Amino acid sequence: MNITLEIPSLEKINEVAREFIRNMGDATVFAFYGKMGAGKTTFIKALCEELGISEGVNSPTFAIVNEYRSDTTGELVYHFDFYRINKIDEVYDLGYEDYFYSGALCFMEWSEKIEELLPPETVVVTIEEVENSVRKVICKPL
Repeated sequence: MNITLEIPSLEKINEVAREFIRNMGDATVFAFYGKMGAGKTTFIKALCEELGISEGVNSPTFAIVNEYRSDTTGELVYHFDFYRINKIDEVYDLGYEDYFYSGALCFMEWSEKIEELLPPETVVVTIEEVENSVRKVICKPL
């Protein structure tokens, strides 16, 4: 996956999420990067909505991982937030390999804290605020 998308406004975020999903191909592990407040969680929420997840999608800041299931496909989606990870051993204790290599979609925030554990096929998703609240979503292979 090697694309750049633009989110012109919050009203268009689901439209951009649909475009992102159309371009995912066989990728399952997505490492999101961006400054605090860039819109990582908001975009992941939009992705989950477009994947048919109706339950509330929230950043798993304290739980580290939330599990969702699509109402339409039954597909599992894991949403990680590694912001509070202090030592890589915490991720080992979490059993990260069971998630990353499960074939289920994995959306990860604060991936820079665990980069050495990311599978080689991970898609790096960088969200940048450009101007007037416009966000640029840049996707490329790890």
